[in-house]
Amino acid sequence: MDGLHKAFESRIRLGIMSALAVNETLDFNALKEFLELTDGNLASHLKSLEKETFIGMSKSFVGRKPNTSYFITPEGKKAFENHLKALEQLIKAQLP
Repeated sequence: MDGLHKAFESRIRLGIMSALAVNETLDFNALKEFLELTDGNLASHLKSLEKETFIGMSKSFVGRKPNTSYFITPEGKKAFENHLKALEQLIKAQLP
């Protein structure tokens, strides 16, 4: 079906994109807590979305601690919106 993107088949990636769609940025720990994931699991899904250029990241320091924040890119926002529209159409097509 047009608009559905393979990158968003995972519920975790859907969760990441949903969280970033409504927040300007979220740091790694906020995403980890919100989605209730391990460091490694979250990192692998973030890497996949970065590879697609759907999300970006920025690194900074908070005090002396490194902090990585993530944001949705314009390309990611468009792809995610198209995916949601395609899901909506699929659901409407199944309703009596």
